[in-house]
Amino acid sequence: MQTRRKVRLGADIGGTFTDIALETPRGLHSTKVLTNYAAPEQAILDGIDIVLAEAGLGYGDLEIVIHGTTLATNALIERRGARTAFVTTEGFRDVIEMRTESRFDQYDLNLVLPTPLVPREDRFTVAGRIGAQGQELAPLDEPALAALADRIATGGFGAVAIGFIHSYMNPAHEERARAIIAAKTGLPISISSEVSPQMREFERFNTVCANAYVRPLMADYLGRLQVRLKERGAACPVFMIHSGGGLISVETAAEFPVRLVESGPAGGAIFAADVARRFGLEKVVSYDMGGTTAKICLIEDFAPKTARTFEVARTTRFAKGSGMPISIPVIEMIEIGAGGGSIAWVDAMGRIQTGPESAASEPGPACYQRGGQRPAITDADLVLGKIDPENFAGGAIKLSAAASEAAILRDVGDRLKLAATPAAFGICEVVDENMANAARVHAVENGKNISDNIMVAFGGAAPLHAARLCEKLGIDQCLIPAGAGVGSAIGFLKAPFGYEALASRVIRLSQADADDIDRLLQGLKATAEGFVRAGTEGPVQCDMTAFMRYAGQGWEIPVALPDRPFTAADIDALGDSFRTNYARFFGRAIDGLDGLEIEIVTFSVKAQDIRPAPDRHALTPGRTEAGAALSRPVFDPARGEALPTAIVERHSLAAGARLSGPAVVVERETATVVTSPFDVVMQDDGSLLLVRKGAQA
Repeated sequence: MQTRRKVRLGADIGGTFTDIALETPRGLHSTKVLTNYAAPEQAILDGIDIVLAEAGLGYGDLEIVIHGTTLATNALIERRGARTAFVTTEGFRDVIEMRTESRFDQYDLNLVLPTPLVPREDRFTVAGRIGAQGQELAPLDEPALAALADRIATGGFGAVAIGFIHSYMNPAHEERARAIIAAKTGLPISISSEVSPQMREFERFNTVCANAYVRPLMADYLGRLQVRLKERGAACPVFMIHSGGGLISVETAAEFPVRLVESGPAGGAIFAADVARRFGLEKVVSYDMGGTTAKICLIEDFAPKTARTFEVARTTRFAKGSGMPISIPVIEMIEIGAGGGSIAWVDAMGRIQTGPESAASEPGPACYQRGGQRPAITDADLVLGKIDPENFAGGAIKLSAAASEAAILRDVGDRLKLAATPAAFGICEVVDENMANAARVHAVENGKNISDNIMVAFGGAAPLHAARLCEKLGIDQCLIPAGAGVGSAIGFLKAPFGYEALASRVIRLSQADADDIDRLLQGLKATAEGFVRAGTEGPVQCDMTAFMRYAGQGWEIPVALPDRPFTAADIDALGDSFRTNYARFFGRAIDGLDGLEIEIVTFSVKAQDIRPAPDRHALTPGRTEAGAALSRPVFDPARGEALPTAIVERHSLAAGARLSGPAVVVERETATVVTSPFDVVMQDDGSLLLVRKGAQA
């Protein structure tokens, strides 16, 4: 199989739109179609039909399809998965309901914790125990397990999750339990030692339950997609982008669908990282705003930040700890319910609020005229003049400004005694401030100053709000790349074949055995490379990491390991590296305490194929003033009034052309609003650079 392909297609299913990007030797073709909730694969096929027709190609010309989807996420949020039986160690039945001692709001005496995916009556226990060092303390009760398998087989379950205590150290009991249950049920079975072989049983048990919960749904969907593509003549392989930003086979995705939970946003982060590498930008904040959510991610040294766990479906004001923990490798970002379809409303205190509820694609914002009656962010943007009602989505969707005004007045304006325009401005200011606050918090949590970054904005709605967001964050420059409206789908085409294998082993450095560590690392490397080799025969690089802490601490920090056989000499070097990294994270290392030991908790090996570096470009400030034949009034937030605003087609701007704000640069999938404090400059790669007036580009 070749790693470099000439006709590649990326497909991203979002909450409102499904984005398609087709890369051919003659250029890029893209489109957006409304997401089909009843048959998600239909929207993909509809979009593929459009871009293939534009390119003069057929399904048989496709050489690879790369897909990302929010279906797994939505199934978890909306609780639309399979009825799942959870089999665990005796005494641990209620771990996923008891959670941890952490309270996301410690002063709320009536705190309601999220409901577990598997109710108590569907959680079963079996005797048998693996110790913390992987030793068998008590044998697995196989007769009881066989009887339990009979009960599950007749209980109306659609999937089984197995999570035993300390199985990350020794999976033998889980593997034997799977064999016994599989022989009697024929159901898809997920075991925690394969889905998430990491310590901390609450996160691991919850992750394996989530995997089992969405597995039948995702396997059915992926199977339908492959069949329908083949029926139309596509003979190419289909790969999925996982939450860590790499590509995996459809078969792996169907077995471990929980790894797809953040697949769409991961594509966006990859897209922004590619832009950063193209322009040599070492500090970037990516801003991805679609129809349902907005995602913000910090990118340093041309790579997005990553983590080993994240939360889905936060239930209380998006507070950390109020959601469902998923323990898998993921690109670290903050996500809020702020998209073009987010509903605007007035709370009991008379304050405008937006989201997290979304109008999505069905029925959509009021202006779509598809049955939506409540005002959304898109309605506010339309009333403020940011969007041309006759040219939305390339003219495929005709918008009604009258419907937007009526909805805004009914639900917001009349309640606050505001006309439609100031009410719409209030809606946009609230959502922009929410996004600005989220970006500030995300930067502070990572010890960064957000104003030091250049913003890369993409997604159908982000270019409409990026300039105002930069005003609020003190950011002087923002790049809107070519194809920004379908940025995540383009990001899929930039993603490497990659996989991260992890294993928890609590090892104190004073007791570490170099040979044992080397065997573990080489096993993880073989696993990770095995997944990557399913998609490429090219060169593969491996990044090895040990997550370490002082003994007794609750969490770990990453320490890089060399990609070579681990030796006894590396043990002392690892201790020195840990102290250096600890001082970088926390200001100083802890030295001089007798008996304070350093320990390794988890090992990680990330393998990915090596991609060619993109062509490098330099940011140009532009000198040629671009003219504008068209103009319409657009509300300018910096001035607080509608101003005559230049309307320019993006394709009409030559490299180096500079346009003074206020202006709107329009294209098929989005529009870039340039507020009065900014100018916009066309770059030689087709990107738009927003530059604050008076700042150096």
